Amino acid sequence: MFEKRYFGIIVLITVCAACLWAGDIATFADLGFSPDGKTYLFGQYGIQTKTLRPWADIYLVDVLKNDFVSGGRISYTHDSPATAGQDGSGALYRLISRNAALTERYGINFLLQGQVLYIATDEKAPTNRGESIEFRDFEQGVSYKASLIPTTEGSGAALTSSFSIIMERTARDGLKKSYSVGNPQVKRPLITSYHIRKVIVPPKNNSIVFVIEMWKQGDSGGQDVRYMVETLKF
Repeated sequence: MFEKRYFGIIVLITVCAACLWAGDIATFADLGFSPDGKTYLFGQYGIQTKTLRPWADIYLVDVLKNDFVSGGRISYTHDSPATAGQDGSGALYRLISRNAALTERYGINFLLQGQVLYIATDEKAPTNRGESIEFRDFEQGVSYKASLIPTTEGSGAALTSSFSIIMERTARDGLKKSYSVGNPQVKRPLITSYHIRKVIVPPKNNSIVFVIEMWKQGDSGGQDVRYMVETLKF
C-alpha cells in the first residue's frame, strides 16, 4: 500500500513539472546542405497549443555569412485543427513541396545532412545559467570545447535575452584557436534560456553549425520551444 502511494506521488510530481514546461513544443528537422556546404536548410514544426493547428517553418542559411539567404525564412500554418495522432509534420512537408524551386536554386540535397559531432540526448529543463560541452571530430582528429553564455534583461513581458558561444578548436597537431559564435547584441523577446541541441559539420569541412534550442514564455503560461542555428567558418 505504501509503495503504491509513493509511486503515485512520484507520478503526480512528474506530471506537475511537465505542466509547468508544457507549451507549443517544436520538433527540429535537419533538411540538408548544398554539396559545397555553403547553404543549409533546416525546419521546425508542431501544433499550436490554443488552436491545435499544425504549423511549420523552414530556414535557408548562408553558412559562410551566418545569415539567411534572401527569402530564406518561410512559415505556414494550416487552416484547420490537426486530427488525433498528428504531430504537425504534414505542415512541414507541404511547406517543402511548395518551395521546391527555392531549395533547387540553392542546390539543397536532403541526403547531405552533414556529420553530426554532438547531439544532446537529455530532456533538459529550461535554465538561464548557460552550459559547456566537449566533442570531437574523429575523422579530422580535431577536438572542441564550447561554452554557451546567456544574458537576460528585464522580466515578465519585458524580458529579453541574448547569447554567445565561445569555442576552442584543437587541431590534430595540438594547435589551439578560439572563436566567438553568435551575436550577443541581438535581443530576443521572451526567450528565457538556450540549449545546444546539436553540432554539425557540413560536407565541406571548413565550417560548423550549432543547433540552438530556445525556451520561450508561451501565451498559455507554459514554455514554448523553438530552434535556431549559428554557423561559423574556420
